Amino acid sequence: MDTTGYTPEEPIAAIATALAPSALGIVRTSGKGCIELISRLFSRPQALLSAQGNSLVYGWMTDTEKNRIDEVMLSVYRAPKSFTGEDMVEISCHGGVSVVSAVYNLLLAHGFRAAEHGEFTFRAYINGKTDLTKAEAVREIIDARTDVSRSRAAGRLSGHLYEAIDGVKKLIVDTLAAIEVEIEYPEDEETISDTFDPADLEKARDQLADLASSWKSEKIYQDGARVVLCGRTNAGKSSLFNALLKEDRAIVSDIAGTTRDWIESWVNFDGIPARLFDTAGLRETADIIEAKGVELTKDLSQDADVILYVTDSRIGLHEDDKAFLSQNKIPLILVWNKSDAEEGAVSEKMVSTGSTTDMFPAVEPIETAHKPIAQTAQLRISAKTGAGIADLCAAVKKVLVSGKESDRIQTGLGSERQRVCVQAALESVTHALALTKDYTLDAVVQDLEDALDALGTVTGDVTPDDVLGSIFSHFCVGK
Repeated sequence: MDTTGYTPEEPIAAIATALAPSALGIVRTSGKGCIELISRLFSRPQALLSAQGNSLVYGWMTDTEKNRIDEVMLSVYRAPKSFTGEDMVEISCHGGVSVVSAVYNLLLAHGFRAAEHGEFTFRAYINGKTDLTKAEAVREIIDARTDVSRSRAAGRLSGHLYEAIDGVKKLIVDTLAAIEVEIEYPEDEETISDTFDPADLEKARDQLADLASSWKSEKIYQDGARVVLCGRTNAGKSSLFNALLKEDRAIVSDIAGTTRDWIESWVNFDGIPARLFDTAGLRETADIIEAKGVELTKDLSQDADVILYVTDSRIGLHEDDKAFLSQNKIPLILVWNKSDAEEGAVSEKMVSTGSTTDMFPAVEPIETAHKPIAQTAQLRISAKTGAGIADLCAAVKKVLVSGKESDRIQTGLGSERQRVCVQAALESVTHALALTKDYTLDAVVQDLEDALDALGTVTGDVTPDDVLGSIFSHFCVGK
């Protein structure tokens, strides 16, 4: 949002629910005088004006000629005990598009301004009702695609990240206080190598390093991953796509080459949101359209975070499969499909890929003219019956979080902005620790003050207007 022309306490209004037919709709207001303004458009003005904070008032919204618009419940909040810290009224009306729009337009015509994106949360921030870590967590919860993503964001909304940052700041402030004492009463020491205890700074450095590394894990829960289904025609990719989505989105047919273009949808892999792509089968073809689909499949696979390479367990690996597997450099899980209808000796042995997993017993190596296949996890499933799907989801999650998982489930960083600031603070503290060995006290102070400024930017204690605009402009209008 643009904060340059922002007027504090100005009455604002916004539709806070989806503008679509529903049981209820909510029009949200905030600002100085909003209760009085609404009382002029309410069938029971005195009841509203005398209402206590955190109470409900029943009545009708009416126009200036007292024509009834809709039967409503008004939720009344009085400053400072409200989300924004200002007087607020939330109008709960029937959820028809016409009704909600009529109530909203009535407010705009009688003293209210249309709220900007994120303005309610912005007001909560500037009125000291929240900090930036909690404000960003609000947007995370709204955008969350899985329960795990929502839960991790809820930890930040409840203040866990703020408390972690505040704890680090206290360690740095205590160190600065000790340094100030040394500067005021130096007792002729030229350096602090023998008089300064770096324990608090070392603890702060370790905690900052832990926080900075948590973003690798948090990012995937927020942004999601790209998972691409690859394999030859009739391997069962579309059936697996439908099984993972738990709905019939892709056309399934015994006719080879049915899928000619890719389709995608969001799916949940044990808490990690992912864009799942169903692609055209890999094979040589004279059909120009299908050939284009094969090329698109290869291009998509190169941008994937994980490839699920689907094969027919009744048939085994074709030379095309071996060529793709041996040349692939993307993390890959080899999925042996159609285990419910296995035929022949292939059903009893998987290809040896050098896998270190215990999913399957060791088997004979394959013969291939290509270079050895890289280490690859293998799973046997049935897209038709659902057997093995849960194990597949767990395996995908394991690959995606490999080397990224953090113990900070609810105190991890929630945005790239936070990571940059914490990384800057970490670098300043690390540099300060290096200076304590050979330099005077004054040389350390600037690094620690820089670290505090960076951490203040995370929580909003020190934040330029352009950062505020970037954060709140991505919010919903009613939030």
